[in-house]
Amino acid sequence: MTAKSLELLQQRFGAELVEVDDYLGDASVTVRKSAVHEVLAFCKDEPTLRCDLLLDIAGVDHPEREERFEVVYLLRSLQTGTRLRLKTTVADGDAVSTVSDLWRSANWAEREVYDLYGVRFEGHPDPRRILCHHEFEGHALRKDYPIGKGQMCYVPEALLTDQQVEGSHALDVESRSGQLQNVDGEIASDLLAINLGPSHPAMHGALRVEALLDGETIVDARSEIGYLHRCFEKEAEDHTWQQIIPYTDRLNYVSALTNNVAYVHAVEKMLQLEVPERARVIRVIVSEMGRIMDHLVCVGTNLVDIGALTNFWYFFNAREYMYEVVERLCGERLTTSYTRIGGLYRDLYEGFESDLRFALTKVAEGVKDVTGLVQRNRIFMDRAIGVGAMSAEDAIDWGWTGPCLRSTGVDYDVRKAFPYLGYETYDFDIPVGENGDCYDRILCRIEEIHQSMRIIDQALKRLPDGPIQSPDRRVALPPKDEVYNSIEGMMNHFKLVFEGIQVPAGEAYGFIEGANGELGFYIVSDGSGNPYRMKVRPPCFPIFSSFTELVKGQMVADAIATLGGLNIIAGELDR
Repeated sequence: MTAKSLELLQQRFGAELVEVDDYLGDASVTVRKSAVHEVLAFCKDEPTLRCDLLLDIAGVDHPEREERFEVVYLLRSLQTGTRLRLKTTVADGDAVSTVSDLWRSANWAEREVYDLYGVRFEGHPDPRRILCHHEFEGHALRKDYPIGKGQMCYVPEALLTDQQVEGSHALDVESRSGQLQNVDGEIASDLLAINLGPSHPAMHGALRVEALLDGETIVDARSEIGYLHRCFEKEAEDHTWQQIIPYTDRLNYVSALTNNVAYVHAVEKMLQLEVPERARVIRVIVSEMGRIMDHLVCVGTNLVDIGALTNFWYFFNAREYMYEVVERLCGERLTTSYTRIGGLYRDLYEGFESDLRFALTKVAEGVKDVTGLVQRNRIFMDRAIGVGAMSAEDAIDWGWTGPCLRSTGVDYDVRKAFPYLGYETYDFDIPVGENGDCYDRILCRIEEIHQSMRIIDQALKRLPDGPIQSPDRRVALPPKDEVYNSIEGMMNHFKLVFEGIQVPAGEAYGFIEGANGELGFYIVSDGSGNPYRMKVRPPCFPIFSSFTELVKGQMVADAIATLGGLNIIAGELDR
């Protein structure tokens, strides 16, 4: 499909294409800035391409170039399987056309590129910062921004109202009271602006939603993030490839094992590195462990948010058994740092299989108890069915992936669509819903727990003997006897420790099926021991961008139920 895609674009836009590439199986096209909107519209609408999913937009800074910035669009077709990377170049102070009219997922993605690089998107409906504070000076991911520079940003009085922020479209009660209609179609009056979060328990201290209420009905809302920003991508540029692994733990910290696998998978793609079979199977096991633990937390806390406390204890009790296995395996419960480029930190400990199988029996018991309590529970069904519903078409337009997308009836799963780690050889099903509401999102995750346990059972039965680290000397430390007894071994050890792994110059996008959806890393390497650019594609970022649309016309209590089912993890949302 890659060659066909490139050939089709060359035939249609030959004069507008600056460069065409197919590196590591990733179709990449660089187009002139003036043609970006037209080419992207063609990619979306052309039946043989049908790139209906805009996964992400990344910025890259090349200060030595006349057109300093690259804007990179990562496209995917759920129907044809097309994967396409489209790029354009933009000079400092210049602008490129927005594509938020083609995909709603572009809205926040373009705001992020503007915030971190200063690239403007002409025609964007809401051109504001999104990760950094509104008083932040400069653009943090530019190469000339000092990585150690600190800034004090103040909010004069509690939470600053949006009317005071330049360029914002405020939820101005006074001016909009006569413009908004309530859920019955009547003109709304006496509207009340409130803040949900960051102190609201359901917002976990890291999110804020400004809502405009008519009684208890939300007539308009707007989301804000930025309370947990850690500059992961800036830090990645200042660390070696191996040193980045602990940072990935802090993305979706509920399933850190899965994050570890996703990152090294992307780097190994750049290196074209083969990983030993035992390490591959163990990675499958720990990835599914991460998925199970993530779903236990998501469903358990979602049910607590809507008043069902008992289920929380059932699921967290089961999760505790899983964490005991993780602690024995990694030495840590939450932040695991278990993988290494080319393999794993360590092999499975003696007794791992029996411990894990016992923990999975506890998970199965917890799932049975919770399903029995909620699946046909009248109160839960009234609180969840039809609440926060999203159609399949709209979910794709917003960039949804993972259980949230599958709850709408779309059976897209990276493990099936683009298999990695041998997932094509495992027997498992993809649970899908019908209505894309809170009810379906919870039940999809519960069924995915069953499927993950099936995968783990198969992996344990086929687990081979052998090494857990590639012998490739580009990534693996040499044996100690070589280090102590040969100059070649000593130099190899010295260079890997002090200079780090040298990843060949180029770019690639590596991705897996994370617990929340497609977790990807877009990597640009200049051939040195640390990334030139590291862009995370976090699954819950586009999902949360749609939250305010989901809750308009619904009750405040429905917004809380909806948010929990979306499973917004602040660490990967705000990075």
